[in-house]
Amino acid sequence: MKRLLSTSYSAGVFNFAMFILRVGMGILMLAHGYDKLVHFARYQLKFINFMGIGSTMSLSLVIFAEFFCALFLIVGLFSRLVTIPLVIGVFVALWKAHNFDFFGGGEKAALYLAGFITILLLGPGKASVDGLVGK
Repeated sequence: MKRLLSTSYSAGVFNFAMFILRVGMGILMLAHGYDKLVHFARYQLKFINFMGIGSTMSLSLVIFAEFFCALFLIVGLFSRLVTIPLVIGVFVALWKAHNFDFFGGGEKAALYLAGFITILLLGPGKASVDGLVGK
């Protein structure tokens, strides 16, 4: 019981937790990106035109973040760098599509945002390509 209430942790537990967070967030986001990639023409017609760059370009940038950056995040390659487009994409979704409704329709986007910001701040952990290269 004493160990469950402790705030200390080992490096191994931290790295395992970051592995679970990184891979879990990456796999969940990959599904969103894959759907948009496969059904590009359908999404293109109704996708948001953010900052006046056109709906096709906006959708392409979101697919880049949600599919390709998520793939790199799962592997743990350039983890902090690829998390930046994911944070931006999820923030824009929370802002424009859900009007910062954290506890309603934007709850999923808010959870993604919290997870990706955590990965951005803490890094991928040693159980990643970045962690192996950094040795």
